[in-house]
Amino acid sequence: MVMESRRSRGLARFFRQVHALFLKNLSFQRRNARMNAAIAAFPVLLCVLLVSIQRVVDGELARPPFRCGCRGSRCGVEFSTPIQAVSCEVRVPPRWPALVQVPDPEARALTRLHRGPCNSSEKNCPAALLLTGRNRQLAEGLGRLLFPPVPVQNTPDASNSSSSYLDQFSRVVVGSNSLPAHVLFVEPGFVPQGALYVLQPQCQFDSRNVPEIFDGIQLESDMQCVQALTLWCDNSSVINHHMFKGYKGGNKWRRSNEFLAGYDFLDTSSRRLHVHVRYNSSFSRDNGHHAMTVLRVARLVNMASTAYLKLFRGQNVEMRLQYLKEMPKAAVPTRLDLTTLLDALFFTWTIQLLLPVSNVDISCLREGAETKTNDEDAWAEGCTLLVDILRLFLVTFNSLHDVIHDLWVRLDIFRLNSYAIQSLFYFIYINLQIVLAFLLASFFSSVKTASVIGYIYVFGSSLLGEALLKIFIEDATFPRIWLVIMELIPGFSLYRGIYELSEYAAAGRNMGKPGMRWPDLNDPVNGMKDVLILMSIEWIILLLVAFLLDHRPAWQPVFLFGFLSTKHSSPSEKPNKFKMGFTRVHVDMTKPDVSLERKVVKRLLKDMDMRNMIICHNLKKVYPGKNGNPDKHAVRGLSLALRKGQCFGMLGPNGAGKTSFINMMIGLMKPTYGTAYIHGMDLRTDMNEIYANIGVCPQHDLLWETQTGREHLMFYGRMKNLTGAALTQAVEESLKSVNLFHSGFGDKSVSKYSGGMKRRLSVAIALIGNPKVVYMDEPSTGLDSRSRNDLWNIIKRAKKDCTIILTTHSMEEAEELCDRIGIFINGNFHCIGTPKENMTTFLAMQLKARYGGTRILTITTSPEHEEAVEQLVCWLSPRYTRIYRVSGTQKFALPQKEVGLGRVFGAIEVAQHAFPVLGWGVADATLEDVFVRVAKEARAFDVLS
Repeated sequence: MVMESRRSRGLARFFRQVHALFLKNLSFQRRNARMNAAIAAFPVLLCVLLVSIQRVVDGELARPPFRCGCRGSRCGVEFSTPIQAVSCEVRVPPRWPALVQVPDPEARALTRLHRGPCNSSEKNCPAALLLTGRNRQLAEGLGRLLFPPVPVQNTPDASNSSSSYLDQFSRVVVGSNSLPAHVLFVEPGFVPQGALYVLQPQCQFDSRNVPEIFDGIQLESDMQCVQALTLWCDNSSVINHHMFKGYKGGNKWRRSNEFLAGYDFLDTSSRRLHVHVRYNSSFSRDNGHHAMTVLRVARLVNMASTAYLKLFRGQNVEMRLQYLKEMPKAAVPTRLDLTTLLDALFFTWTIQLLLPVSNVDISCLREGAETKTNDEDAWAEGCTLLVDILRLFLVTFNSLHDVIHDLWVRLDIFRLNSYAIQSLFYFIYINLQIVLAFLLASFFSSVKTASVIGYIYVFGSSLLGEALLKIFIEDATFPRIWLVIMELIPGFSLYRGIYELSEYAAAGRNMGKPGMRWPDLNDPVNGMKDVLILMSIEWIILLLVAFLLDHRPAWQPVFLFGFLSTKHSSPSEKPNKFKMGFTRVHVDMTKPDVSLERKVVKRLLKDMDMRNMIICHNLKKVYPGKNGNPDKHAVRGLSLALRKGQCFGMLGPNGAGKTSFINMMIGLMKPTYGTAYIHGMDLRTDMNEIYANIGVCPQHDLLWETQTGREHLMFYGRMKNLTGAALTQAVEESLKSVNLFHSGFGDKSVSKYSGGMKRRLSVAIALIGNPKVVYMDEPSTGLDSRSRNDLWNIIKRAKKDCTIILTTHSMEEAEELCDRIGIFINGNFHCIGTPKENMTTFLAMQLKARYGGTRILTITTSPEHEEAVEQLVCWLSPRYTRIYRVSGTQKFALPQKEVGLGRVFGAIEVAQHAFPVLGWGVADATLEDVFVRVAKEARAFDVLS
């Protein structure tokens, strides 16, 4: 019996749903040709802009101030400034003396710590060095040896060779106020713009010229003597205090408190040299931080070592630091490096911004799920969304790569690295990102919340990648296992992959290498292999997790460790505990017709008579309370039995629970307790079969504005497993049934439809495929009289072959369409109209007879006669009820059994002789009066209970 009721066409399979969604999206893309063209043109325009910027800047960089310096036909470092030297070939790098950083004369701190004859504006103003240590005598002795004097006969002059100069410079302390270059192919202190100093306790010369040719490089500089003084500080905190005054200018101490260095000799003794060297990295003319001043530290350390040896081993013992030398390099023309400007953070942001877009799209699908047939449709929609995003991304990526290659934009991160590795990397990550969007959407029902969380994740993971992960990647001592754990976060995996691509691109640009290739993945320093493996595994795992979360029972909360579970019990059935000794007394106020309906349901379930029936058995829906609020009981034990061909109307105020009931019946939410049987199929276990046999018209029209009515029906017909000629015929019949075929509106976009036409299309969508059950949530809301009558005619024709359940606020609509009527208030039926066999009139008449046993008497007089009218009505029936009184017009409800029409006519005739009666009327209660009365009784009962 049950198996026969389950015979149906069946729900469309997953791949057929994907096909239907693909065709729908294809028509959408076709109608948005201009937008798609703009999207496709954007990367081309971006590349053209980059090409223009690249060529203009490279043209400027190719000019003499930036390219390798030349003299005649000879070019090289020896003819270049520090800026030009960057682009020169250096086969044999020159040797440069190790220098100390000397503050500019106007910035030296001597005049604030020591009174002397020096004026800060003079070029020979002494430079100060700070000393401290546990043994002051020892520290001061070492300080006197930090700057060895230079004999006059050994002072450098122009007759000496480069080698003799290096030997002499290693014996003394040489410094410069010029900042060191990022490469030492040319020492800035030896060029005309720089200044070269010899620091001595007492200056023996004013100025000497350095040789014109130094180690094969033409120089134009002279060397001056600067007196160096050592100043004692009580402890290292004092050194820190004074040096900090010169850091970045420091307000009132701006440009007037810079020192050579600070030495803390700590517990240095004859057996051990223990020293802390402090230097100021803010030496620059604009007081900004300059990281390359660390190149000046080598001479500072050598000074301490040499002083220690001379003090304890004799004046002839020393440790020489002769020179510094750069590595050889190839010629690299100076040009704009867009890869450096558009670093890993930029590309990570650009790609991850697809996540909030995908997240919002998926959340919209969930919010608009009333138009879908089941949860698998959302996954099918997601698969189509995945195809669309991948197609857009890959087309954009291919176009970007081709244009970059053809127009010579020379973005090295794309140009030098293997295109196959890049394609695989981006393909895996985009799939992982879409699965991540599905996973995040499982936790957020609001589109706005999903969007905000998506953007927070994008910017947070990208910034943490730049500020945290990058440091750990570059730290060779950081454990690799922790890097792998951090890269489990998809945003970090993306950043690591792009970082590796950019590093290989930079190496390829500077050293002529081909960039990242497949063999490079085995390099232990390269993290791309780990990233590809991690993202592939996460892709599969997160896909399964997202699917399970999406299909978990709504009444079973997801716990972190999975060892907790809840029973399928209703919160409403938990025992209630009251303080103060009070006991709850349950009073059964169920109406006879509602009780009868429950008995009918129990009998049908006992007899297993479910053919062509809809049976709801004790359905309950409870929303858990939040923030200390009590649970919300939306549906309280609903029982209902309907046969094929019936139209059941649910009347009730807003918030009564009608939509919650519809959502449970169509599978959007699981019932907290109870179940329903639709033609023998259980709501709890057979939803896939149920979906193939139901149609839904939601409360609000959820339509695609750019698609036509025919395309809507074609899409939903395919979802109902209609194909070929059957699909075409069903679509045409649906258009005809809602009067959209002959008018030609079936082939026009929905954006051109009126409100009534959209509503008719929504009804047609619900009815396509000949469903056995149709749910309509307030189908005529917002329609004009003509559109409402057209819609009613459609529903009347459709209910002959199916069962219709509709919710409404319109009493007229309920009387016009419904064979049975139930008044639903606060989650309960308070009355149900039960038909008699072969009854041709609507059952609303029985409702009126049962619950509306009153006569409504309306009398209009002058205001001064209102009391006389009320006395007359009291004479008719002491149990009268005055409904309202406004400016002489009064409306009364009289018991129909006590007051006959003849008695009312007689009373009005008596009243007309006593005082003027301007107007009067008497009528039986309408269905609207019945509804108002039942609603008041229900609210009164809820307050008492």
